[in-house]
Amino acid sequence: MPASGVSAAAIAARLSALGLSTRTEEHRRHTSVEAEVPDALSAESWREVLDAVAEADRFGLLATSLNGRTLWAVVRKAVPTTGDVGGPSYQR
Repeated sequence: MPASGVSAAAIAARLSALGLSTRTEEHRRHTSVEAEVPDALSAESWREVLDAVAEADRFGLLATSLNGRTLWAVVRKAVPTTGDVGGPSYQR
């Protein structure tokens, strides 16, 4: 598992320990974690949730009247430091 996956798994584990149902998904450039946030989350739990997602590169909250509240966090995968960074059509 890439380092981003390990970090995302740690975030998901912390959110799960707080009683949130999480989903983790690998993407080409990042690993994402999503969790449904119940309406009745205490202020103390919110602080712990924010501490958990603060470990991510980006995070946010999507709230709609139809789907409730979904917390998301993104951990970027490392960019290669050598090799074919620009791709096959990259010209120097």
